[in-house]
Amino acid sequence: MNHKIAFLFLLFGLMVRSQQITCSPEDKSLFESKIEALQDVKASKLGDTLVFVGKSFMGTPYVEKTLEVGELETLVVNFSGLDCTTFVENVLAFGSMLKKNQHSFDAFTENLKTIRYRNSFMNGYPSRLHYFTEWIRNNQKKGLVKDITSDLGGVALNKPINFMGTHRSLYPFLVDDENFEAMLQVEKELAKEELCYLPQDQIESKEHLIQSGDIIALATSIKGLDVTHTGIAIHQPDGRLHLLHASSKNGEVEISELPLADYLKGIKSNIGIIVARPTLLSF
Repeated sequence: MNHKIAFLFLLFGLMVRSQQITCSPEDKSLFESKIEALQDVKASKLGDTLVFVGKSFMGTPYVEKTLEVGELETLVVNFSGLDCTTFVENVLAFGSMLKKNQHSFDAFTENLKTIRYRNSFMNGYPSRLHYFTEWIRNNQKKGLVKDITSDLGGVALNKPINFMGTHRSLYPFLVDDENFEAMLQVEKELAKEELCYLPQDQIESKEHLIQSGDIIALATSIKGLDVTHTGIAIHQPDGRLHLLHASSKNGEVEISELPLADYLKGIKSNIGIIVARPTLLSF
C-alpha cells in the first residue's frame, strides 16, 4: 500500500512538472545536440565561454514573443526561435551548465527558471522578469550578474517604467485582471528604483572597459520603457566592440556588422546602454 501511494505521488509530481514546462520534441532534441556540442568548450574566462555559447546560436531565427504561449504561464524552452531576451537567457543557462559540468535537460530548465523569474520562483505571468532593468537587478541579487554601468561612468535617470500598465492591450496575458493588477504593483516597485545608463556619446571611449561576454541592454527614450533590446558584447578583429544578438532587423542571431557605438546611432530612440557582467556566483 505504501509503495502504491509513493508511486501515485511520483506520478502526480511528474504530471505537474510537465504542465509547467512547454518544450516540443524538436526543441528537446536541439537541447541534446547543443549540450553535446558544447561539452568540449574550455575557455579561461567566463565571458569567452558565453561568447562561444552565443555564437553557437548564430543563424537561429528571430521570433517575437516566444514566451507568450498558452493561457497559463509555463517555462517555455525554445531553441528554434529566439527573441533578444530569450537569447541572452539561454546563453546564460548553458554557460551555467558548463560551469557546473551539467548535462541533463532538468538541470537546464532549473537554470533557466532561476534566470527568468523573480527570485527564481515561477508563480504565474507577473513573476516573470518582464522589464530588463529588473531582470538585471534581480539576477544581481542571485549572484548571476553584476551591473557595472556606474563603474563605466553611467549617469542616473529617474523615469517611470510603466509601459505594460499603460499598453495593456499589447499583452494577451494582461486581459486577466489579476495579472494586470500584479503588474501594476511590479511597476509601482520599479518606480522606486533609479535607472543608470552609459550615454550613447560615451560608449566608444569606454568600450575597452567592456568585456566580451558582458550583457548589453539598450536604454531608450520611449515613454514608460527602460530597455528595447539586449545582446552579448563581443570584441571583433577590427579592434571594436560589436553586439552578438537576436536581430529583429535581419531576422536571426548574428554579430552586428557595425561596432556597437555606431550601430546605436542608427536607432532614433536609443540614449545609451546598460552593462551587466555575468558572474554566475550562485551556481
